[in-house]
Amino acid sequence: MEKHYKTVYSGSAILCLRIGDALEEKGIKPIVKDTAESARLAGFGAIPNYQTIQVRKDQEIQAIQIIQALNL
Repeated sequence: MEKHYKTVYSGSAILCLRIGDALEEKGIKPIVKDTAESARLAGFGAIPNYQTIQVRKDQEIQAIQIIQALNL
């Protein structure tokens, strides 16, 4: 099965929040995955405060350009 989403950023929850807001301002609806929270709920350990942002494949280039423009 082909993946329809691409990861465009991985890092701290604070930066993910800023990037997610910037993407939404441009009409891109990101999916923010919190692996630490998922692991905690499942009873496992994980890196705290670490998230990934995924966008649709057709929006990947635009999303990367927006992230680069933020100069984080």
